[in-house]
Amino acid sequence: MSKRIIIVGGGHNGLVCACYLARAGADVTVLERRDILGGAAVTEEFHPGFRNSTASYTVSLLQQKIIRDLNLAAHGLEIRPRAVNNYVPCESGDDLVMYADSDRARSSVERLHPEDADALEVYVRKLDRIVPLIRDVMMMTPPALTGLSLSDATRLFRLSRHYLQLGDEDKRFLFRLLGSSAGEILDDTFRSDSIKALLGFDAVVGHYASPYSPGSAYVLLHHVVGEVNGKSGTWGHAMGGMGAISDAIAAEARRLGVRLETGAGVREIQVRSGRATGVTTLAGDQLEADLIVANTNPKLLFLDLLDPSVVRAETRTHFQQYRCQSGTFRLNVALSGLPAFAGSPDPEALTGGIIMAPSLRYMDQAYADARAHGMSKRPIVEMLIPSLVDDSLAPPGQHVASLFCQHFDPGLGDEWDARRDEAVGNILDTVESFAPGFRSLIIARQVHSPHDLERKFGLVGGDIFHGRLSLDQLFSARPMLGMAQYRTEIDGLWLCGSGAHPGGGVSGIPGHNAAREILQAL
Repeated sequence: MSKRIIIVGGGHNGLVCACYLARAGADVTVLERRDILGGAAVTEEFHPGFRNSTASYTVSLLQQKIIRDLNLAAHGLEIRPRAVNNYVPCESGDDLVMYADSDRARSSVERLHPEDADALEVYVRKLDRIVPLIRDVMMMTPPALTGLSLSDATRLFRLSRHYLQLGDEDKRFLFRLLGSSAGEILDDTFRSDSIKALLGFDAVVGHYASPYSPGSAYVLLHHVVGEVNGKSGTWGHAMGGMGAISDAIAAEARRLGVRLETGAGVREIQVRSGRATGVTTLAGDQLEADLIVANTNPKLLFLDLLDPSVVRAETRTHFQQYRCQSGTFRLNVALSGLPAFAGSPDPEALTGGIIMAPSLRYMDQAYADARAHGMSKRPIVEMLIPSLVDDSLAPPGQHVASLFCQHFDPGLGDEWDARRDEAVGNILDTVESFAPGFRSLIIARQVHSPHDLERKFGLVGGDIFHGRLSLDQLFSARPMLGMAQYRTEIDGLWLCGSGAHPGGGVSGIPGHNAAREILQAL
């Protein structure tokens, strides 16, 4: 196969797609606007001697098949599982450490509420029975519901076959996860605020909503399907930061002959007679290709990179209304030492994700504040200290920390330039309330408001998922009915980014699936 293919955007999904296409013999070029490959999965030095994962910051969703297929371990990728998944410090003293080991996790929960330990085992078993179905759905191409073909009917049959294998209780639980709020499910299942907060965080991470918002339980499900080194339900650190993932994929792409061009942003995708024929770069260069694959937010693609005359009016309207709103604010900080939390946890707890949001009520209030005032007065903060696992990220005795913070109104746009310091103040006040003296440890910081995330990484509205994970923007409707099969309404123009099924996270699945569909169509 000698097809010339241009991939717009050098994020990890674009790189994954490029590898599979090149392996099949295509002539592939990846164009990346920034001077570094990886999109939001990058490691950067933000202060002399201090490096960190700038945007995405932890590993779980990266697909094992992709790791094997693209020889990522041979290219230096090492992912170390976390001994602690999460730690929830509480001002009441009911700190909860959720160990990756199930026996240690049970003991930790039992200390707070013995009955919750039993409830957690039942809850995990229910999820474990559903997770294989969700994983399979993520790897499949959704059926087009706008006009069923034979292949669409086959996909529906495959989906129904997996669904029918579930027991009646599991089917009811699945439907509840798809339609209910996470808060309702967790309140009905557990008594301890700590355990509900720990599990409920997964329902709001990257999701501009309350844990009591309808449909938020699916976002919880989206985050529990991961695995590290073949072990389900665990989280890990990429040694060298998240950029090590992108670097390993890029190394395989180069081995396969892919041309990787940085500092090569695209201004417009050229369309002639209803077919994508090439791109015009920001530098004014005209590059022709047989196929164009967009690894960008679909809103950016259809509203900014295509001439309005080549896009149907209903499509433009759809993407004008397409929701991109994860409500995320990111801080990276260089620290002179480790923070000390008031609850004096097991030191191992600091290797996990430290969730500073001790209850679902706290999370609900954070969202309400953001809706009313543009930002949370007491934000939801998850801190990760990767230098405890990877000492290459900071000088000896010093550390780097990622602070993933919510909720911050993505609709404020460039108003964030004036309100950035106020938001940072609220974030640091919150951390200080759980870890007194934290401010005094800060040597330097890197700040990304929602608008900064959009300008730097192309995350429209600061949305880490390239589109809200709500039922109207999932599966066959992601990013639009009729386009969930990775091909667009324009011949020769395909999608491969997180705005396509199954959505965001550093999984590589959209890139993998898109390449499969492109190759089948050629």
